[in-house]
Amino acid sequence: MEPTNLRYHEEHEWIKMEGTQATLGISHFAQDALGDIVFIELPKPGTLVTVGQQIGEVESTKTTSSIYTPVSGTIVRVNTDLKDHPEVVNSDPYGKGWMAVIELTDPKQVDGLMTAAQYEAFLTSHK
Repeated sequence: MEPTNLRYHEEHEWIKMEGTQATLGISHFAQDALGDIVFIELPKPGTLVTVGQQIGEVESTKTTSSIYTPVSGTIVRVNTDLKDHPEVVNSDPYGKGWMAVIELTDPKQVDGLMTAAQYEAFLTSHK
């Protein structure tokens, strides 16, 4: 079961809101589908991003996958620990495996993302 305090995007990213900032990562489903993660490319702090924009890549032993932002704003922080320890995303995708923090242009954008129950239903319907 996905954490219920997060919002989810159909590209398998999650968002955790704290005030006007959103922490972003990839879901358990995404990390599981990717397999062993060996490299993560993240945007630089200060980068302006818009909904649906590719902001990075995750490379695994199986494939390379894009990271998309489900919200618009400015990257204020990235998880630099992932440079040396990308495998943390496999073991803790909702905790230490977070990827970026975005200062939102419009916090209401999060309302358009899926709840945990909606995301679970989405995953079930797309298998």
